[in-house]
Amino acid sequence: MKYFHTMVRVSHLEQSLAFYGLLGLDEVRRLDNEQGRFTLVFLAASDERDQQQPPLLELTYNWDSETYGSGRNFGHLAYWVSDVYALCQKLKQAGVVINRPPRDGRMAFVRSPDGISVELLQQGDPLPAQEPWLSMGNTGSW
Repeated sequence: MKYFHTMVRVSHLEQSLAFYGLLGLDEVRRLDNEQGRFTLVFLAASDERDQQQPPLLELTYNWDSETYGSGRNFGHLAYWVSDVYALCQKLKQAGVVINRPPRDGRMAFVRSPDGISVELLQQGDPLPAQEPWLSMGNTGSW
């Protein structure tokens, strides 16, 4: 068995592509299905694009408006990152709420524009604790 992809439904494709782009995911394939009235966009982590079959995140955008729940019942996506502090700072500067800051130098949670919880895990050993993350409380649910 080999992991292939995770699919999440999105209500605003361009907002979602911008969010996942900030995380370091790149579009590798897109399929517009006029008969089914949907678009599929497959994303891969920048560091894994060169693999023959990289793990993918599939964004499904249904052209007809639909309302999706908070995304909490989905669970979460998780990505290893090279510097959790640097990525959280980049996301924060772009207006993304850091729901669970990386106080421990190891883990943070954010949410996509559609409420999908995304866990960011420090690759390797945790980074030394540092401000402003150490004193920052949780915001919302994650």
